[in-house]
Amino acid sequence: MNIDWNSVFVPAISLGEIMLRGSIMYLGLFAILRFMGRRQAGTFGPADLLVIVLIADAAQNGLGKEYGSVTEGLVLVMTIVAWEWAIDWVGYHYPATRPWLQAPGLELVRNGKPIDAHLRKEMISDEELHAQLREREVDNIAAVKVATLEGDGRLSVLKHHAT
Repeated sequence: MNIDWNSVFVPAISLGEIMLRGSIMYLGLFAILRFMGRRQAGTFGPADLLVIVLIADAAQNGLGKEYGSVTEGLVLVMTIVAWEWAIDWVGYHYPATRPWLQAPGLELVRNGKPIDAHLRKEMISDEELHAQLREREVDNIAAVKVATLEGDGRLSVLKHHAT
């Protein structure tokens, strides 16, 4: 059983190139996911889903000889995590950047009436909307003061107060 220690730990390409590739992929996919519809991502935010997928893919780089060294895989994973942290940090410390970094909420129902243009934009059928409302224990849309599709794909619902 021969182990080629050099190929296990010594990168085949420069660490700078790995960081550049990871940065380009992350930022490119972040931009794409930022502007796609919210409901496709489910309960994960698009950026969360992106990080999970990229880390899983990047981590495989260090799993076998045909993929590259462990060092390459670890550097790529650290690059992706660093970008996720940096974007969260910028959004937290510089509120003016939030409209570019976080998708805004979109009202789907206002005062018991569905907003058809917003439902169409997100391709949410009446049946899907009613199913989501039922999951939040709302059986009559007239009881909804406002229902908002949040930037992370969740539906938040505020009901009219019973008098």
